[in-house]
Amino acid sequence: MDDPKDIRPLSLSGLRTCSLADRQSKVSVDSFARPWGAGGTFSDFLDRLPGILAGNDVKEVVGAMARAAKGGRPVIFAMGAHVIKAGLSPVVIDLMERGVITAVAMNGAGIVHDSEVAMAGKTSEDVAAVLGTGDFGVARETGCFAAEAVRRAGEGSLGLGRAAGQLLLSGGHPHADKSILAAGARLGIPVTVHVALGTDIVHMHPDFDPAAAGAASHLDFRILAGAVARLEGGVHINAGSAVILPEVFLKALSLARNLGHPVRRFTAVNLDFIRHYRPMTNVVSRPTAEGGRGIFLCGHHEILLPLIAAGVIEELDRPAPSNPQG
Repeated sequence: MDDPKDIRPLSLSGLRTCSLADRQSKVSVDSFARPWGAGGTFSDFLDRLPGILAGNDVKEVVGAMARAAKGGRPVIFAMGAHVIKAGLSPVVIDLMERGVITAVAMNGAGIVHDSEVAMAGKTSEDVAAVLGTGDFGVARETGCFAAEAVRRAGEGSLGLGRAAGQLLLSGGHPHADKSILAAGARLGIPVTVHVALGTDIVHMHPDFDPAAAGAASHLDFRILAGAVARLEGGVHINAGSAVILPEVFLKALSLARNLGHPVRRFTAVNLDFIRHYRPMTNVVSRPTAEGGRGIFLCGHHEILLPLIAAGVIEELDRPAPSNPQG
């Protein structure tokens, strides 16, 4: 028996080789980027991206959203509040107005930052500067708005998102045009709010009614599930929610399928800075295991989202190819 400690260098003389011409390769010059030329259009820019990795994925997301919009299929935009804090509300609202985004889902922090933008034109306090004194999360107007939205939701049997949107529309706020919630109410597009009690500053305020908020948020879950039930051929995007909205989406999808809705073939997209377990598993991988396409794009929302939105708008504006056979 050979001594396991007696290790000798392997001879290379017997190596089997193959021809590069016959070998399968994953990268070809056909997919390489093309350098930019001054004066080009944004469509030119997208076309010149490499058809490799994220360059190809961006074009695929743009194409999927444009096809959904042209074909009357849903595009659901699930968003963490960072989308608002990164200044992207106008981009989301524009896609809603163009009929591209057909439903929006946000976590409880979304209603906080969206309403503060509408009321004051600013949001996102400096937590480190005020946490030591116990002054974090005590803005009076924010707490009062959330409490009133919850109260109106209960009185009108409305989802929390619709009640908040209607309240912002009727309030004469100076920046209501920057509110996604208000845009949803104005356009008749469902904007649902999915609350986890104890996670948001408004839950500290004495007028907040947790029972009514829970009931309104549960109705929003059912509304979102109704949108997911129609998702076949559409697109679901999760932007910046690491836990709550991926979990909500997974349950909404299971509910829709359980009730007999054929939701199998759709494009699921996650946009975030890093790979999180739940978005990758509950948005990108599991829901598309039986069909469809799951895509993860890693990068800053403030760059990725405007880039994708611009690509979709360009694609929708592109004339249909002519049919020479008439």
